[in-house]
Amino acid sequence: MFRDEIEIEVRAGRGGDGLVSFRREKSMPKGGPDGGDGGDGGSVILRASTQENSLLKLGRRKHYVADNGRPGGPSNKSGKSGEDLVLEVPVGTQVFDAKHKNLLFDLAADGITLVVARGGRGGKGNQHFATSVRQTPRFAQRGEDGEKLRVRLELKLFAEVGLVGLPNAGKSTFLSKVTAATPKIADYPFTTLVPQVGIATVGDYDTLVIADLPGLIEGASEGAGLGHRFLKHVERCRVLLQLVDCSALADVEPAEAFRVVDAELAKSSPELFQKPRLVAASKCEDGEAEERAAKLERELGRPVLRFSSATGRGLDAVLREAHALARARATR
Repeated sequence: MFRDEIEIEVRAGRGGDGLVSFRREKSMPKGGPDGGDGGDGGSVILRASTQENSLLKLGRRKHYVADNGRPGGPSNKSGKSGEDLVLEVPVGTQVFDAKHKNLLFDLAADGITLVVARGGRGGKGNQHFATSVRQTPRFAQRGEDGEKLRVRLELKLFAEVGLVGLPNAGKSTFLSKVTAATPKIADYPFTTLVPQVGIATVGDYDTLVIADLPGLIEGASEGAGLGHRFLKHVERCRVLLQLVDCSALADVEPAEAFRVVDAELAKSSPELFQKPRLVAASKCEDGEAEERAAKLERELGRPVLRFSSATGRGLDAVLREAHALARARATR
């Protein structure tokens, strides 16, 4: 299963208390204070990892608590600090303060860490409070409480190419043909219920990370259908590949299919709308589909690639074009 939004509460460990203790040895009957310091509490740390691809595992619990620090010991021995609690999240996870709704951090690269709740400092033992006029302090400092915070984690997938289009435009089939991903494929709308990511091989050495997103329908930017939930994932893509079903069995005319998706992208975000985009006619398996693709090209006034996932025709050409455009964007 896939999950891209969760809300959890994190609490860092409390610092250990300082100790009140006095040195008592046969040779030193009037030994001074020797109470040790308490250990610091453990912090809660978020770490971005390419080994994670969903927030599902983390979302199974609502509360995460780091270890407390141990109290100080006699003979000036400090208590052990609490272990930090490190929570791994997918690369691309954004961290929000759930109460104030503000963005705290964007874990946008592998290995980046964020101390989301800092552990409390350990208290000082009575050894620190001895003075020339107060030689036997009978008090010590208590450890501080660790920070506590409720956070909302939101995942925005990273991919070089994002597939967009109406339901049944052929996105899932395309992804399954050019990568090892195994998205659900069927002849009814919304078979893709969660984003799917795959890596395609381009030429002998290059690769291309492609994300298949649930189909957009008219009104998606305002909450219709499923596509609006995943428009945020498209924001991370360098290039959009818009697929348009040009087969005779398509429910919508190619030009109208393009217009609907184009409008939803524009409503969602001007930045998203301005991303470099390739248009490809899917299911071009006969002369009629070819004619519909040519008509779409004339109406749009821009090149329209043709391919068929069923026959394999044009797949390599689409990948090469997408790879070249994505690499050009990466060098800017």
